[in-house]
Amino acid sequence: MYPRKGALEAGSDADIVIWDPEAEHTISAETHHMRVDYSMFEGFKVKGNARQVISRGEVVVENGKFQGKAGRGQYLRRHARGGAWN
Repeated sequence: MYPRKGALEAGSDADIVIWDPEAEHTISAETHHMRVDYSMFEGFKVKGNARQVISRGEVVVENGKFQGKAGRGQYLRRHARGGAWN
């Protein structure tokens, strides 16, 4: 998908994550952005967390809170390599 995805250059689309290695939190389905009401890691205490996520120039996560809009994602069709992908 390169250079359309994953490169920090003009015309490319890459998400940028500002990581706080000292942040501590407990994993919980209640605080994750998933369409399920459970997490197999429920209650695990972890160190390190994303403080901010920027996607296509828009802040979509700020201090652990989702700020994006539903439906803003874009499907990118992957090109075939040797006929393995359609």
